[in-house]
Amino acid sequence: MYRDPASVPELSSIADFVQRWLFEQLEENDAFADVSVDPDLQYRWYVRLEGEERDFTAVWLTLRQRTLAFESFITPAPEDNRAEVFETLLRWNHQLSGARFSIGAEDAIFIEGEIGYQTIDDYELDRILGTVYEAVERWFRPLLRLAFSSRLK
Repeated sequence: MYRDPASVPELSSIADFVQRWLFEQLEENDAFADVSVDPDLQYRWYVRLEGEERDFTAVWLTLRQRTLAFESFITPAPEDNRAEVFETLLRWNHQLSGARFSIGAEDAIFIEGEIGYQTIDDYELDRILGTVYEAVERWFRPLLRLAFSSRLK
């Protein structure tokens, strides 16, 4: 299937919706610690969620012509047990819905994903942030213990 990219008015309308939803959540949802708009990139937001296993989880949302992408930095490159860390992340990917662990710049570990712009609604925004939040809360400490075991002894 082929879908045309969003037009400029469509992108603007979607961006308004996303921004309005994020700032409503900041007012109403205790898990939201901060929401800000990237001053350098159009249609990019920074969301900071309060956690328990990790004090805060930062999520970047970026609206593109065809998708809403999201990403969150999890840890720097593993110092220990690299092969086991990467195998574990691949196995954990099977338990995620609409997101994946990935290796980014300087071998840092991220969780990321994207959805088509035409599917953006309250439910999907909540699902995206909930998925990232739940993954970090569930796997941050085990990942630290595995990837930085020599520091944590």
